[in-house]
Amino acid sequence: MKNPLSTTLYYVTFNMETETNEKKPIYNEIPKQVSRKDFNKYINPHLSKPKKGPKPKLSFYKIFNYILYVLHTGIQWNQLKTRRNEIHWSNVYIRHNRWSNVVPPTNGRTEDGSYQKLFSASVIHLKYTDQLDISVIHGDGSNTVVKKGVQASVIQDTSTRKVTRNSP
Repeated sequence: MKNPLSTTLYYVTFNMETETNEKKPIYNEIPKQVSRKDFNKYINPHLSKPKKGPKPKLSFYKIFNYILYVLHTGIQWNQLKTRRNEIHWSNVYIRHNRWSNVVPPTNGRTEDGSYQKLFSASVIHLKYTDQLDISVIHGDGSNTVVKKGVQASVIQDTSTRKVTRNSP
């Protein structure tokens, strides 16, 4: 089974000439939700768990899907509405912040960079299953945009010199 983070998504279009449906890949989609089975197999092993304290009341699966929802919709963290108020938005944000930062533990802070571990494991998995296409990857993480010709500027040139008026 493929890694859910590397699964190619498709959209279907109708071809007028051949009168058939065509499946075309969508490459710029991020997952909006992960199934429990895929979460337990691919994501959960790379996320940090608390070493002491009470057991969390809500599963990491639900917290991770709330994080995906916030990242997908672009809403503010304090606008996150959970089902039946099962967890406060700040606890989801704290878990996201803890998993995303790579900071050595100091003064009781435990940011660990679980997302970085997850990303590295996904790249290694893609490499060993021959699904990694390095022809589109750049060392600095940027994308190359190809433009044909020069586009004219919408803003007219303006002079920054002070204009003096002659009084009549």
